[in-house]
Amino acid sequence: MNLTENDKDPAPADLLPDAVANHPVWRLAPTSIKPFVQLARLDRPVGWWLLLLPCWQSNALAAASRGEAPDLWQMLLFFVGAVAMRGAGSTYNDLVDRQIDARIERTRGRPLPSGRVSPRAAALFLVAQCLVGLAVLLSFNGPTIGLGLASPLIVLAYPFAKRVTSWPQAVLGCAFAYGALLGWTARTGALEAPALLLYASAVLWTIGFDTIYALQDLRDDAIAGVRSTARLFGARVRFAVGALYLGSALLAELATLAAHAGWLAQAGVLAFSAHLAWQTRATSESCAPATALGLFRSNRDAGLLLFAGFFAQSLAAVFHS
Repeated sequence: MNLTENDKDPAPADLLPDAVANHPVWRLAPTSIKPFVQLARLDRPVGWWLLLLPCWQSNALAAASRGEAPDLWQMLLFFVGAVAMRGAGSTYNDLVDRQIDARIERTRGRPLPSGRVSPRAAALFLVAQCLVGLAVLLSFNGPTIGLGLASPLIVLAYPFAKRVTSWPQAVLGCAFAYGALLGWTARTGALEAPALLLYASAVLWTIGFDTIYALQDLRDDAIAGVRSTARLFGARVRFAVGALYLGSALLAELATLAAHAGWLAQAGVLAFSAHLAWQTRATSESCAPATALGLFRSNRDAGLLLFAGFFAQSLAAVFHS
């Protein structure tokens, strides 16, 4: 992998605007590796959290529906797979979008548009991450492997969606929510109604939080001709995000009911819904980029609240059996 930077420590400007400044992966990584840390978004862990949480949520809800304990091994596999595939998806996205990224203030410092990583090196890195994800996928049962092999079709379409539709966030939602299907089939071996409902919930959730994320780039996206739901909704963005989040909360509740889960799972849905309501109230077209980024990042906590309810319900099912 050929880098175009020298061996001295990167200047502070190489820390990208939406990165976690003191993240240990960034702080401890050798200088030569740091551009690849950025390509894989390892310095921005909220991305893999948001990919992982639907996997964990559906896996825990499936366990609760069957009166079984959580499967910690499967959860570990999903963690490794989410980190690898989030990195692969981000690397692919940066390869496709490197010319657009060069025209947007927030993204022009990324490794590809800044010239710190060559397209060839990024492509090799992409393949390596995909192989890790494939190894994880092959550790699951047949239905999960079959579903997992279909998911890259959505990921491949995402970078091009912003060129042809104002709803690229919907394509991202279909990709990021996919774990809600995999987590369920990994536990049960079959695709059932609660998984489909939780998947639909996660799709709407993703459209909502990625709309908030896109508020950071409204001006530059308009100049570059990049479409987004943030631009589409405009002054009605709070109402639109609120409607998406309401739909997500209602579908999560329907998934919980379909799984015949108890009051602990219901408490998780309630906490998740309350967090989404708080986000909606703080969202506006004119909110500062730092505010939009903070609201976006807070979705890790929203997803963890829902997961915690499902996880606690599965534990309770075991203790009361």
